[in-house]
Amino acid sequence: MEKVLTCFRRSPEAAVRLVCFPWAGGGSIHYARWGAVLSSSVEVLAVRLPGRESRAGEPFLQSMVQLVDQLLPVLVPLLSERPFALFGHSFGAFASFAVAEALKRRHNLEPVHIFLSGASAPFSETRLNAPKRSHLSDEEFLRWVGSVGGTPPELLRTPEVLQLFLPALRADLQVVESYSCEKPAEPILSCPVTCFDGRDDAPHDLQAWRCVTSGDFSIRMFDGAHFYLKEPENEKILLDQIQKHLEPQMDYF
Repeated sequence: MEKVLTCFRRSPEAAVRLVCFPWAGGGSIHYARWGAVLSSSVEVLAVRLPGRESRAGEPFLQSMVQLVDQLLPVLVPLLSERPFALFGHSFGAFASFAVAEALKRRHNLEPVHIFLSGASAPFSETRLNAPKRSHLSDEEFLRWVGSVGGTPPELLRTPEVLQLFLPALRADLQVVESYSCEKPAEPILSCPVTCFDGRDDAPHDLQAWRCVTSGDFSIRMFDGAHFYLKEPENEKILLDQIQKHLEPQMDYF
């Protein structure tokens, strides 16, 4: 488990586990530290993908199917023990949905809540018509990364950082761009789904996520662009929202 999941605060008595999926090119540390901020009733498990952090020597994932197949054997024993929720931003939103779908279909396990941030539904026209980025030239790719925000400009000018960061980002984008998902004829999930996004980000079709669940659906917008959640005030509000949505599980447990 320690190879795939980062957990800064183990909470054996936690009422609910929150599994967090990284954005494209991202690691697990940003989410793992949420474990020290949220109530001790929430145990935060941050997914660490191949090709970064302590798994830097492993080959990058090639597809969303491969991601799901690698994660489920680790997650299923943990998520069978107690209630769990999923959070994912951007690439992580697609990954968390793909994992949720597989958990439901293969193991009849369902999160008590799924939080999807900074991404259109994978089957929406907005997402299907989005420009492909993974095969841009290095110069074009860096220009796009800089325009999205979230990465300090000085880091984008540091060769050592680029050598570590850009291959993971390109690999994750290739996974997203090859991810195919049909609009479900009927809801896959019955749990509540909450979407978050930055008002200044490129437009995302958040409403299209509505059809994946028969449960409650809500949208919360934040000031900021794609990486709105890195802003301290936004992060505080975001975590307050997550905590609020998970409180019924804590009371029940």
